[in-house]
Amino acid sequence: MIALLFLFCTAEAQETYKWEWGGALGGSFYMGDANATTPYRHTGLAGGVIARYLINPHTALKGNLVAGRIAGDTGDFKNAYPNGEYASFKRTIFDLGVQFEYNFFAYGAEHTYRNEARLTPYITGGIGATLAPRPAKTDLTMNIPIGIGVKYKVAPRINIGCEFTMRFSLSDRLDVVRTDGLQLENPYLIKGKGLKNKDSYSFTLFFLTYDLFPVCKECNN
Repeated sequence: MIALLFLFCTAEAQETYKWEWGGALGGSFYMGDANATTPYRHTGLAGGVIARYLINPHTALKGNLVAGRIAGDTGDFKNAYPNGEYASFKRTIFDLGVQFEYNFFAYGAEHTYRNEARLTPYITGGIGATLAPRPAKTDLTMNIPIGIGVKYKVAPRINIGCEFTMRFSLSDRLDVVRTDGLQLENPYLIKGKGLKNKDSYSFTLFFLTYDLFPVCKECNN
């Protein structure tokens, strides 16, 4: 009995892990006063690092540190701004956050006794912080990320996937990069509460992660 328990735990240590660490690369776009309706307009480069704490085959907590380029141009649209003014902007933002993930299928290296699948779609949501450094004024705000994704276990410890998230910020200054002319912070002088009339941005990221720290490592000692 003891021998069977040892073999079971050893197998778990070889195939079940506590963490995934890796990187992500893709694109980012902005939605706000200089782009109110068109996703992926002026898409910029985005990339960063991610880490997942694997709670069980259906759930995980993910942390991310991602940088992305966002841009907008009021000339792209027919909106009439006060005094017929025009504005455009480009800037890099940094996103630090944590999200809860729910896998629709039990995700893993196909342990037969746990009915795991190598491929699963998932949904994610959480909370984060957004830093938008100069050129105008540094802006630091909170954001609420919501998204969907799909992940695939290429090998017992290697994962790839793609994720789309919208990051709803609590700021209307992510598109403010100048001190003169049309100001994209509340250009119509209509104030909003909560997420109303605030800027948002999106990441579409392809990721590669590696499983670390066996769940039952002590069984090998």
